[in-house]
Amino acid sequence: MMDLILWRHAEAENAPDGGEDLERPLTHRGEKQAARMAVWLDRQLPDGLRVLASPARRTEQTARALGRKVKLRAELLPGGSPDELLELVQWPRARGAVLVVGHQPLLGQTAARLLGLQAPLCAIRKGSVWWLRHRQRQETEETLLMAVQSPDFL
Repeated sequence: MMDLILWRHAEAENAPDGGEDLERPLTHRGEKQAARMAVWLDRQLPDGLRVLASPARRTEQTARALGRKVKLRAELLPGGSPDELLELVQWPRARGAVLVVGHQPLLGQTAARLLGLQAPLCAIRKGSVWWLRHRQRQETEETLLMAVQSPDFL
C-alpha cells in the first residue's frame, strides 16, 4: 500500500512586474492556510512519511508549516510533468506515504491521471490537500481517494 498526499501551496503574493515567480512568499492569509492545514495533516500523517516540495519559496514555506524534514526537488517546480512526479515518489511501487507540496496544474494533472478522470486535470485550490492511496485487492490494483481537505473548512 502506498499513500500519495498532494498539497498545493497556500496563497502567495503576486509577482511584482519583472519579479521572479519562484521568490513569491506566502501572504498573511496563506501563512494561516498553511498553519491550519499543517495541524490537520499532522494528526493524520503516519510515521516514516517522506515530505517533498518544490524549491519555490511559497511551496517551501507551506511545507515548513508542518514542522517536518522537507526535501526540495526541482522535478516539482512549475512546468513539471505528472510522469516526473510519479517517478520521483515511485508510485505505486513505494511503500508508506509521501507528501508532495507543489503547484497547479501539476498536482491536478497527477490527481486526474491516478483517478482515471476524463478531464486532464482537477482544480486543486490553494492550500488544499488531496490524499490518494494505491492498494492491491486480490488481483486488482486500485487507487482510492481517501480525503480532500481545504483550509477554508478547518
